[in-house]
Parts: sequence; structure tokens; C-alpha cells
Amino acid sequence: MVRGSVTLIVLALGMPSLAAAQTVSFGDSIGKLAASCGAEIVANCRGVNPDSSRLKECLSRNRDVLSPQCASDYFGVFDAIQKRVAARVTVANACQREIVKVCGGSTKETSKSVPCLVSTPKGISNNCLKAVDDAGYR
Repeated sequence: MVRGSVTLIVLALGMPSLAAAQTVSFGDSIGKLAASCGAEIVANCRGVNPDSSRLKECLSRNRDVLSPQCASDYFGVFDAIQKRVAARVTVANACQREIVKVCGGSTKETSKSVPCLVSTPKGISNNCLKAVDDAGYR
């Protein structure tokens, strides 16, 4: 039961979001959080809706009872998640020209052009490629 709860929380963290240079994948972030804070999440955050902001708030509220490893890791994990989210937002700005001219898409629906941006290296600017990499699409 406890293992199932931790798994559910870990999976839910990845759902809401998955940012600039040196971002970490959502899977890596969540794996690190589960390894460092799984016991603390089960013990102190039971009943908390397991989205990333509420879970971060719960861990922050319970800082005094967190293991040293969890206390040192959870800020970094949530920071990495936020950076990844921010990077995904910047893809639309960094790749405007490529989305319209190379991929024939619309900047209002950037997500539909991501496969084209990833698979068509010709005509894609370095700035756009960097944004795509930072966002974790490639």
C-alpha cells in the first residue's frame, strides 16, 4: 500500500508539467524525489493532492522532520521541474520562424510542430534547436 502511494505521487508529479539550460528530465527529477523523499511524502503528506505545487508546499511545511537527503534534494527537484516548464514555453518564441516557414504550423499550436522541429534539422536555427533541447523534446 505504501509503495503504491509513493508510485502514485511520483507519477502525478510528472503529469502537470514537464526549462532553460541545464534542465533535468521529469523522469529523473521524479525518480530523485521518490528516492530521497518517498518515506517523508508517505509519512507527512498523506491526503495531499499530489500535484507538484501542493507536494512542494507540504514538504516545505514539514522541513523540520525531513531527512537530510530529502531536505537537500527537494528544492533542486522542484526547481528543475519549473525550469523545464519555462523552457517549453520559450520554444514558441525561439522557433516562431521555423514553426511557420519550415514546419507549416501555427505559433498558437506549437506542440503540433514539435515533431517537425525535432526531425527536421535543416532550416532550424541554433537558437531554436537549443530551446527544443532545453525543453527536453530531443
